[in-house]
This record gives sequence, structure tokens and C-alpha cells, in this order.
Amino acid sequence: MKKLNKLSIIGYGAGDAANNLAFTTATMFLLVYYTDVAGISAAAAGTLLLVVRIFDAFADVFAGRVVDRTYSKRFGKFRPFIMFGSIPLLLLSVATFSVPALGESGTLLYAYVTYAALGLAYSLVNIPYGSLAGAMTQDPAERAKLGSARMIGGMLVGSALGIFVAPLIKPGANLQATFTSITLVFVVIGAALYLFTFLTAKERVHRTVPNVTFKQSMDTLKGNRPLLMLCLSSFFFLTGYLALTSVQLYYLRDVLGRLDLYPVLSITQLVLTFVLAGFMPKLVRSLGKKRVYIFSSLLTVIGGAIVFFTPASHVWLGFTGLVISLVGVLAVNIVVWALEADTVEYGEWKTGVRTEGITYALFSFTRKTGQAVGGALAAYALALGGYKSGAVQTPDAVFGIQLAAGALPAVMTILAVLVMAKYTLTDAMHARILTEIRARRTDGDGPSDSAGASDDAAAAAAVPADAASAEAAPLAPRN
Repeated sequence: MKKLNKLSIIGYGAGDAANNLAFTTATMFLLVYYTDVAGISAAAAGTLLLVVRIFDAFADVFAGRVVDRTYSKRFGKFRPFIMFGSIPLLLLSVATFSVPALGESGTLLYAYVTYAALGLAYSLVNIPYGSLAGAMTQDPAERAKLGSARMIGGMLVGSALGIFVAPLIKPGANLQATFTSITLVFVVIGAALYLFTFLTAKERVHRTVPNVTFKQSMDTLKGNRPLLMLCLSSFFFLTGYLALTSVQLYYLRDVLGRLDLYPVLSITQLVLTFVLAGFMPKLVRSLGKKRVYIFSSLLTVIGGAIVFFTPASHVWLGFTGLVISLVGVLAVNIVVWALEADTVEYGEWKTGVRTEGITYALFSFTRKTGQAVGGALAAYALALGGYKSGAVQTPDAVFGIQLAAGALPAVMTILAVLVMAKYTLTDAMHARILTEIRARRTDGDGPSDSAGASDDAAAAAAVPADAASAEAAPLAPRN
């Protein structure tokens, strides 16, 4: 298969920039918006985030089945969702950040409905978008490039929010007008980015079954042990990551007393993203995706420990802990999408049916569940410490913020590493699976009985003996 051209890689990255105009705005600022603008208590906001994000996780599974059952001869399997679902998604982001004063119960109900609708719309765009990477290429290095492009697109938006929006979140500001203006501008920018993705990111991987039945979807999931392990590890990782993301602003503003460092952190993240994106494909070739995931996660653990144990008076040490933690997060978020795409081929190897939609949906389901738990735990930590909007925070409140920003990410990431240590789908095994899949297509056969029945150990054993270092230097897929 030919390498991807630069325009298609950039176009794919543009899609995640558009996604994050809705997603990152919500993860970074929705808790602050609910507590400081809409007047919802921290405990009620925490429950709202938990309930709605779990609903979002199930919405991902629904979206995955819709994607698997859909196919357009003209536009392919995934791009129609990106094109036609984008405007409703962006408009719902405006509605989510426009909570009217309807009394305590009315305000809370409006918040639940709009955020849930936003989550469903996001699933119907993001599941096809995430699945698209596996359909663009099967080459590990090329998939790493797509992961890097995706990370750059998302981080450009996240950095812009941190540089230009976060400094505005201060007592006395008209935050409602700020969020309304920003989300309206995002409708225009996001629509243009989604259109660019639609026009440039094309599907190139052959599929023998364009419309997948429910039974075929379930069959590919049942025997896909690497996918299940990746899902569990991602659940733990995202729980910690979303706890950090949800209270990052609180940590800089209310613990370190330096909200002005938020733009500095955002610029630092942006620079680190470009640096990591530049050499991540080489790092994947030399170490393998699994090792990159584990080593990067350990950086997040170290950073989280620094944030948790550093006294509030040691501003730069606490800030350094945030940076170290986020370096690990950035690296994991680049490589994890390539790992997920590999599990699609594993499922196809087992069953003969390629099911990007439901595979990505299950992966996203566990990530959304982790996000739900992480965001809720962060809000509950604020409530436990007695956080009060607009006030000088007590030592207990400061401890609650540090717990959510440091201890939770560190502990959850350790659990993620323990799971990933048992992950069996190495780059060498993936290369062998690709060779077998291509051989079947050439022969015009379905999956052999032995392939469908073999376990991970048998597959790994089939890798040539001289490929002992194949994870460090993956086998090149054959055309």
C-alpha cells in the first residue's frame, strides 16, 4: 500500500481540531462553567458529568453499530458522518454553554439535556472519524503519523483555549458572554475544518464486507483479547487524565495562585506536541508501540506525584510536575490510536470481517467511561475539600484540588501500566497478521479454521525466529 500523502495526513489532523472545538472546550471549562457561571454546586456538577458521560459511552456503542451498518459507494463508510453530523454537533456546543436561569431544578435539567445531546452528536461524528484512520492505511509508521496529526490538531485547539480563554476565567468577568461568543465562532471554524477532512482523508483499505451484521460485530469483539486489554488500560488512564484536565485550571488559579501560567502551560504543551509528533514514528519503529505507551505512562505517574506532594508555595516545582505529567499524556495519546487500529486487523484475522466501527466504539466506550469517572472524581474531590466559587480556598480545599490533579492521575496511570504490561499484540505479531490477511485476499478465501481458533500465544509463536527484535523494527507489510 502506498504511503499517505501530506495533504491527507494534515486533513485527518484537521478533523480532530474540529472535534476538540466541542470536546476540549467541554473537558477544560464545563465544570468551571457549571460551578462559576450556571450556579450548579460542585457535587451536583460531578454527578451530572458522571451520568451524562456514561450515557455518552453507550452512545458510542450505538454510533459504532450505525457506522458498521452504513456504506456509501460514493463517499465511503465514514466520511458522510463527518460531513453531515458536524453542524448539529457544533450548534449543540453553543447550547451547552448557554444555560438559562430557570431555577435550580430547571437549570440542572437543561444542563443534563444539552450535554447529553452534545455527547450523542459527538459520538456520531467522532466514532466514524476515529475509525477512519484504520481504513486509510495499515502501515504502523503511517498510522503513527496519523496519530501525530490527530494529536497536533487537538492540541492546537487545546493550546488556543489555554492561551486565550483560560486567562479570562477570573472573578467578576462576564463569562456567559465569553463562552457564547467563543462557541459561536467555533461553529464557523469547525465547519470549515470538517469539510477539509471530508475532502482529503480518503479510505484506502480493502473491505470484503461493507455492511456488517450485529452477529458479525459481536463475533469480532468476543475473541479480541488485545482490544479488551487496551480498553481496560485506557479506562484507567483516561480516568486519571480527565481528573487532571478537569481541575488543571483550579490548580493553577487556586493552589499555585498563578492563573497567568495557564497560557505558558498551553504554549509548552503545543511545543511538546510538535516535538513528539516529529519523532514518534521513529520511536515506534525502535521501541514498539507497547513500550512507548508504558514508558510514557510512567512519566505521567512521576508528574502526578510531584503535583500531589509539592507545597503550594513551591510554584515552579508544581508547574514542572504538570509539564512532566502532560508529556506522558501527549505521548500516550499519540500512540494509543495506532494501537486501537491494530486491534481492527486482529479482529479481521480472527473472523474474516473488518469492523472498524464497533471496534472503535468499544474502545471509545471505555475511554468515555473513564472520562466520566475521572471528571466526577475530580468534582467530588472539590466538594470534599469544601471548594467555594470566588473565595480564597481553605487548606482542605487546596488538598482536594491537589488530590484530583496529582494523586488520582498517578494511581490510575499505574493501574493502566499494569494492564498494558500483559498486552500481547506486539508490532511483530501485527505484521504477521497483516501478511496472513493479504494472503487470504489473494487466494479469495475466508479465515481458516486454524486462524480463527488460534490464541495469542500461537500467533506470537508463528513470528519468525530471526524477528526476536521485530517489535523494535516491525516487519514491512507486503502488497
